[in-house]
Amino acid sequence: MLSNTNILSFFFLIIFLFSPIIIITAKFNNLTLLHQHPFPESVVQDVNRRVNESISRRQIFDTTVANYQCLTGNPIDDCWRCDPNWVNNRQQLADCAIGFGHGAVGGKGGRYYLVSDPSDFDTVNPTPGTLRHAVIQEEPLWITFAGDMIITLRHELMINNYKTIDGRGANVHITGGGCMTLQYVTNVIIHNIHVYNCVPSGNSNIRQSTTQVGWRGMSDGDGISIYSSRNIWIDHCALSHCTDGLIDAIMGSTAITISNNYFTHHDKVMLLGHDDRYEADIGMQVTIAFNHFGEGLVQRMPRCRRGYIHVVNNDFTEWQMYAIGGSANPTINSQGNRFTAPQDPNAKEVTKRVDVDERDWTNWNWRTEGDEMVNGAYFVPSGDGLGNQYIMASSMEPKSAFLIDQLTMNAGVTGVPSRDTTEAMSYGGRTRTTIAANRTSSIRPVKSHEGDGDFLEKVFGSVASAGTSSSSPSSSTTTILMSLLILYVITNNARLLTLPFLVIL
Repeated sequence: MLSNTNILSFFFLIIFLFSPIIIITAKFNNLTLLHQHPFPESVVQDVNRRVNESISRRQIFDTTVANYQCLTGNPIDDCWRCDPNWVNNRQQLADCAIGFGHGAVGGKGGRYYLVSDPSDFDTVNPTPGTLRHAVIQEEPLWITFAGDMIITLRHELMINNYKTIDGRGANVHITGGGCMTLQYVTNVIIHNIHVYNCVPSGNSNIRQSTTQVGWRGMSDGDGISIYSSRNIWIDHCALSHCTDGLIDAIMGSTAITISNNYFTHHDKVMLLGHDDRYEADIGMQVTIAFNHFGEGLVQRMPRCRRGYIHVVNNDFTEWQMYAIGGSANPTINSQGNRFTAPQDPNAKEVTKRVDVDERDWTNWNWRTEGDEMVNGAYFVPSGDGLGNQYIMASSMEPKSAFLIDQLTMNAGVTGVPSRDTTEAMSYGGRTRTTIAANRTSSIRPVKSHEGDGDFLEKVFGSVASAGTSSSSPSSSTTTILMSLLILYVITNNARLLTLPFLVIL
């Protein structure tokens, strides 16, 4: 049996021998973030492969099984919705993500937390049973809801690592101050939630975890704000009527998938990238798939700064200025989308290069493949649109935009009469809803929990059976080695923690 001293000696010998290879590999792939995928085209190829497989599977069942209604061809939905027992196997959802955010496990392997109280009275010491109390916990949690509810936030909802907010089976609305903020966190899934009428708030102490309370300045009023975070998946949500963006991802966030959402009634829909001068956003990688961009939208679907953005099989039904825009040389790979231009003859172009001369953007890599242009819409490609950069991505053809109706048929919140948030409209700062007159008391009766010993048992439930959480502690020796490795990497070259290290470990 090798001693710890021998293990450490061997470990540092490996680092010494492989450091030149690691440095060359990292610089060759131009990695700027520790968790940036070194080969984004391979991720694009995998998304297309999974869509093709789901479409083919549906076609087979259409010819062999009478009235088979489950499979849609959407690989995310087909992954879990065909399980008649999904309500007892909720954590299967964590295996269904695609694209750059496919590694987001959320609270998989953790306990279930039942939100039974829609109130948000105290942002420093939140009441057990509230959503705020759930999301600040340190452990992985799979958060569900006791019934239909409208949660009116006082301030930003600070979401901690390894959390899934799962609104399936209930009609859950989040609105008010903030709204949801993911800052310096990893592995968060937000699924099947209405988010709307989010307004700036702050200048207050807000608890961010069970051990940390911090002063927060005024927020922008985003629906979902992603800040320096990774492994994030936002799926089947309905977003509208927020003060700033519906979804913003900035400050070096990466490994994100935004899928099956329903966007309506908003100006600046989605911002990806903090500032043209913020170079860390070169490593931002985002998949935008199967979303419905609908009524009352103006621009930014998305607006990109730097990074690699894969826009695939979305339905763009309305914009007033443009659909996809960018600055600071982002890579935009648009595949199999349907773009329906507005009637305004001056707003037919899908794309917009923001605040830049044409001579400066001609080398930007913006590509369209298999997109359907309706009502005079047109996409202006540039750079290596048909060059070597896309050879791998193009080796598996994206599904035609003519299948968009099928792939996006369930976009938005599922299991409720309306998939969007048009029933929650903003009028001059006032809010009208048709769900309940009293937001703080709007909750469907909670089922009884016979035999539960105390309140915390009711809140948390039992340990999930869907496998072991990826956050489970490893052995002390491995932890020490990993810590030393990270220390070495950070002190020598912050761009080096890539696939070669993973191979070594």
